[in-house]
Amino acid sequence: MTKLELGKNGENAACHYLERQEYYIVRKNFRCKSGEIDIIATDQNELVFIEVKTRCSKQYGEAREAVTEYKKKHIKKAAEFYLHTKGLENCLVRFDVMELYLKNGTFYIQHIKNTLW
Repeated sequence: MTKLELGKNGENAACHYLERQEYYIVRKNFRCKSGEIDIIATDQNELVFIEVKTRCSKQYGEAREAVTEYKKKHIKKAAEFYLHTKGLENCLVRFDVMELYLKNGTFYIQHIKNTLW
């Protein structure tokens, strides 16, 4: 499996997990000039911007460690753009990270809420 396929499969697994937790998936892979957001979802009354990191092992550290300050800055700018274009500047917003580890064909998921700042 290529890194691109692993990432895509991880994002799909993350969406299925979120739906089982009663999140509503608003958008996947939102891209704009400022950056990209893997998943935009609603959790009750909050709009949640989610960064998904998928790995096969922890050999090079925790997946969440790949969400650097530089990456956070671009996620925040992309989220601001999304909110502005949708007229949602006053809604409740949260930023989450989901770590997925693939082992023996099964994804193990760690959902870290309100983590980016």
